[in-house]
Amino acid sequence: MDLLLSAKLLFLLLAANGAPILGRLLFAERFSQPVDGNHLFSDGQPLFGPSKTWRGIVFALLITPLIAVLLRLPIEVGLLIAVLAMLGDLLSSFIKRRLRIAPSGMALGLDQIPESLLPLLGAGLYFEMDWLAFAELALIFLVLELLLSRVLYWLNIRKQPY
Repeated sequence: MDLLLSAKLLFLLLAANGAPILGRLLFAERFSQPVDGNHLFSDGQPLFGPSKTWRGIVFALLITPLIAVLLRLPIEVGLLIAVLAMLGDLLSSFIKRRLRIAPSGMALGLDQIPESLLPLLGAGLYFEMDWLAFAELALIFLVLELLLSRVLYWLNIRKQPY
């Protein structure tokens, strides 16, 4: 896989996962209904937690396809990456609640791998990618996400430095 396509896919991953933060910045607490409706799972813990909102999902679904078009990628690729990134994020939140990790609590790898690997696997439907490309891009995303999170925290944009 060529370097330019790798960079575009990484940018889309960052956009999809950053869109909920942008939504919070623009709308504060408006439209922040939790995806799980504050329901609890059979273990008494929230399904996902209060930080997984419909606002964040909608922002990811709107922004990521638009960025894909700007990057001269098919709009469907942007939409697929957004959907799978949000599903990966919900999956990691669901697992974290089962492990009794507080909402917005840190779980290195669990916070980054599902929300990057699932969309990359989806992108593999459109682009020729081998297992090494998936692993490399997921690892690069993990590092970039950790670095960018600290910068956004320092700028008072993120609530946590991770």
